[in-house]
Amino acid sequence: MPDTGPTLSLTLHRAIADIPAAEWDACAGDGNPFVCHAFLHALEESGSATARTGWMPQHAALRDAAGTLLACAPMYAKSHSQGEYVFDYGWANAFERAGGDYYPKLQVSAPFSPVPGPRLLVRPGSGIGPEVLGGALAQACRELKLSSVHVTFCQEAEWTALGEAGWLRRLGTQFHWHNAGYGSFDEFLGALSSRKRKAIRRERRDAAESGFTLKTLRGHEITDRHWTAFHRFYKSTTDKKWGRSAYLTRAFWPMLGERLGDRVVLMVAERDGELVAGALNLLGTEALYGRNWGCIVDAPFLHFELCYYRAIDFAIAHGLPRVEAGAQGEHKIGRGYLPSPTYSAHWIAHEGLRRAIADFLERERPAMEREMAALATLSPFRKDGESEG
Repeated sequence: MPDTGPTLSLTLHRAIADIPAAEWDACAGDGNPFVCHAFLHALEESGSATARTGWMPQHAALRDAAGTLLACAPMYAKSHSQGEYVFDYGWANAFERAGGDYYPKLQVSAPFSPVPGPRLLVRPGSGIGPEVLGGALAQACRELKLSSVHVTFCQEAEWTALGEAGWLRRLGTQFHWHNAGYGSFDEFLGALSSRKRKAIRRERRDAAESGFTLKTLRGHEITDRHWTAFHRFYKSTTDKKWGRSAYLTRAFWPMLGERLGDRVVLMVAERDGELVAGALNLLGTEALYGRNWGCIVDAPFLHFELCYYRAIDFAIAHGLPRVEAGAQGEHKIGRGYLPSPTYSAHWIAHEGLRRAIADFLERERPAMEREMAALATLSPFRKDGESEG
């Protein structure tokens, strides 16, 4: 692997277990659970993110001459573009029609998790920036003769630094709820227009009166009974939406619960003692991250209650600045989740493909900015001077 300078060297590792957890987490920090060693290890040990599923670990470690880990990145050699949520199928098809090999590519991401957060993990006080690790990854891509490196759902600062280093930059959008210091859910509702406030109250009332017992569970409160049911819900969702095998195995869920403890938050619905729906969240220092949802019943507004409203309840109770409810879903706007930008950066080896993608992104970014501005006008919050009603 490349020597990035007189004192730094990059190595790639086929298992996260090859890098000591304490060293990795010293770079990753504790703010975002999706890049912590325990989460990535559970994905691999459970057979979820492996070569078999097209996610071959190639975790990057940048060390100084003394062997100290200064930076790292969760990276995978991908044989497809599934499970990423930043779609490059068109790029792959165009390159392969022209006779190129787009796959395998290098993907820097949290597998199966469209969750924004740090991707180029730099140890505080190391004196290097994310562009140093990015340069090392691009050099590794050249030496391995691969098509590209993709850093998806990264932080804006990483996106900016990589763009200044010559990477191509892509803009996307999600819908996040922001806590304006609300003391209760009712106080949040008071910030909405009368029509939206009444609609949410009706949805919560209908969900509560449907005969379900609704619970929010954390850490040790989540037992194997819950994980068995939740895997069933997860499989039901993947079968309906994609019609293909699910990535996350049955073994993944209890590993996640055991290793992340109270950072795992599960909202569930029971009826007559049977678990019938659930929404899985992970807790960071700045946000509650909604990740997976599934159910085996058809009940009005149960999805909204478990995924959106109980997440807001939790964030208010724990003083969290925001809730991130995952990819897609303009229906979230009316429930207080407003459009927020997401970022990705792409290094493309082939000059012709790079030019074509750069041209596409130059046109896509302003279109995405216009779309976010238009979506923001659908905000349910009261305008200045509007009465509570």
